[in-house]
Amino acid sequence: MAGTLVVCEHLAGKFSDITFEMLDLANSLGTGEINALTFGSMAENAGELGIANKVISASCSNDFNPETYSAATVAAIESTSPDLILIASTSMGYDLANPVAASLDLPLVAYCTGIQNNGEDFVCTSSLYGGKMNVSSKVSGPVVAMVLSGTHDADSGRREGAPSMSEIAAPATDGKIRFKRLIEPEPGDVDITQSEILIAVGRGIGSKDDIEVAEELAELLNADIACSRPLVDAGWMEKSRQVGKSGFKVKPKLYITLGISGAPEHIEGMKDSATIIAINSDENAPIFDVAHYGVVEDLFEVCEELIEELE
Repeated sequence: MAGTLVVCEHLAGKFSDITFEMLDLANSLGTGEINALTFGSMAENAGELGIANKVISASCSNDFNPETYSAATVAAIESTSPDLILIASTSMGYDLANPVAASLDLPLVAYCTGIQNNGEDFVCTSSLYGGKMNVSSKVSGPVVAMVLSGTHDADSGRREGAPSMSEIAAPATDGKIRFKRLIEPEPGDVDITQSEILIAVGRGIGSKDDIEVAEELAELLNADIACSRPLVDAGWMEKSRQVGKSGFKVKPKLYITLGISGAPEHIEGMKDSATIIAINSDENAPIFDVAHYGVVEDLFEVCEELIEELE
């Protein structure tokens, strides 16, 4: 095996968690040398990429430009000849992976949740239709694989070190894309990705007014309120509170669900919580498949009893 190239993703001067997830994956595969490709001045933070044997810095702007970044990625692949190229399955990754694979006539496997190295080829598992179907693909390297966020351990991939350094000049492009400015969403009133205890409310709560029960319980537990997508779609809660594939991925110490059935999209965002307690009146709800503890009861009765005990 000729090694792995990890295309690092960054935003606002920091490496994204998916960068460290891909480094953790690369380290577990044993494909040989791990090279990490950075852009602009991000090479100054190369010490955070300690799992990599070498950091390759593309001399270009820090501001994401798909034409410039994909040209730099192609140049890095041609100079290192890796068997596996890991690119994030994110909005930025989508703009990179396709032109890179097309330029070099390489196979591309998207939505990867896992990759196995069989010595001569790779077996990639892709999650399709919002997690409803898993598909395995056997491909020989070199191959471009897009890795889904939240499927590997960012903490294990975040290792201090002193990898060797090299630099490549990002090829000049005559493209039409120009970076103007980064428009960030309005900050929410709470960052649920940092919460140690979350109480997540689902459609089973019944109405917007009934969320008050969950809020009362959260206050006693010093917890934050989260929700599934239907409550955001209904306008009952802010987008900043949504857990799931189209919301936020969370890993609190305690995750309590109230009236959440457990759609694959939601489970993808909370399955790594240390302890999951599910309360639902439907004993066949999929949430019980991932919960450590389950209560098949009316959520209001359970909440009332918990509130009485805590008070």
